[in-house]
Amino acid sequence: MNNEIAVSQHIRAIDPDGHPGRDFLRLVLDDFQIKGPHGLHRCLLLDPLGMSLANFANFYQKGWLTTELLQLSLVNVLAGLDFLHQAGVVHTDLSPNNIMLGIRDASFISDMVASELEHPSPRKELPDRVIHCSHSHPMPIIAMRPPIICDFGHARIGDRFSGTVMPRSYRAPEVIMGMEWDSKIDIWSVGVMIWDIFEGGRLMHAMGNDHFDDEQHLAQMVSLIGNPPKEFLKRSQNCRQYWDDEGNWIAATPIPDQSLKTREVRLKGKWQESLLAFVQKLLCWLPDQRPTGQDMLDHEFLEMDASQE
Repeated sequence: MNNEIAVSQHIRAIDPDGHPGRDFLRLVLDDFQIKGPHGLHRCLLLDPLGMSLANFANFYQKGWLTTELLQLSLVNVLAGLDFLHQAGVVHTDLSPNNIMLGIRDASFISDMVASELEHPSPRKELPDRVIHCSHSHPMPIIAMRPPIICDFGHARIGDRFSGTVMPRSYRAPEVIMGMEWDSKIDIWSVGVMIWDIFEGGRLMHAMGNDHFDDEQHLAQMVSLIGNPPKEFLKRSQNCRQYWDDEGNWIAATPIPDQSLKTREVRLKGKWQESLLAFVQKLLCWLPDQRPTGQDMLDHEFLEMDASQE
């Protein structure tokens, strides 16, 4: 919670200078403390938002977004990340769970309050406190606004870092290998996230024998984007566990028989080619070769007319 406040204060102190991405970040408006039976509790004041992109895809879209909604979501996320990175902040935890829909019509909130008063949510009463179940109130699509990046609890302020971050199945290769990392891990996350919200399933499960496994994860990466370049291998001794000096896979786990093209099942022709080219730019072994958010905003895929799909 303290980190959420610190990151919000840091970003607010930076002049957006007309950058549109600033509007696609939800920052803390204020914070205050409430005294309870277990001491002081810090509370955050935030703009109200709708459901997460993950819940929206599952609730309204049968598990995946339409092409047009994917394009719109990517524009907002990339613009938001571009401003965030220019401000010297790395999100580190980007996923559809931390991207939420805005609210266009505030009357939806009044409707939710009225619904809660009429049909109170389940709760558990304990001797010293009451635990409330989260209220579930479907938001009409007409009341929704484009998505906004949220949750800066794990964000980092600065240029280069080390250590383990990111959700396991989203983890960038430089993080897995124990290398230094920077804002380009967020760009990698966007590439992985596309599968969650558009293809209806994880691109890389990173699982082996029912537990997270780095070797499985790396084998899946190789199957999708090929072996890493020698420059990547030079950056960590840990690479020797998985590749020889020429970049050939030597670990015991077999490389899955798949590719990005075989995994993409929703588009055809030029649409599929454009989406795959978009993802391939994001999922690059060398972080310094990954584009910025601004770079990707000019990509052909985001400019194609979805009504002509």
